[in-house]
Amino acid sequence: MVAARARLLVAALWAGSLWTIGYVVAPTLFLTLHDNVLAGTIVGYLLRTEAWLCIGCALVLRLLVMFSPMEKERKRTLYVLIVAMLLCAIVIYVGLQPAMANLKEAAGAAGLKGTPEGRTFGIVHGASQLVYLVESVLAGVLLAKMR
Repeated sequence: MVAARARLLVAALWAGSLWTIGYVVAPTLFLTLHDNVLAGTIVGYLLRTEAWLCIGCALVLRLLVMFSPMEKERKRTLYVLIVAMLLCAIVIYVGLQPAMANLKEAAGAAGLKGTPEGRTFGIVHGASQLVYLVESVLAGVLLAKMR
């Protein structure tokens, strides 16, 4: 009973942090700061922190599921969800975020607006948002399967 509650708590932390940062905090920063560069910088830091939280939650959940007395098929389903969510976080943190940072750095003080780098940034940013959405949906499925 305690292990089941611990699994649900960690899954809720993971899902809640994803949803809060991605769908509440980030949009609010862009709407209220009126400085997209500053908002983007803050969101970037938050997403890096989120990535580490995701890695931690994935490791803890993996251990909690491994040592839980549940059916083999259910464990496998939970492992697949955990790994898929972790891969989403890693793709964003290791691949897409550094690519966006490099594009911003290459643009320099002039900024990305109206440049080829700006167009590429938009594509990479869109891919990042798509992967984040997939991870967010998987988080809902994980929560539902965790019960």
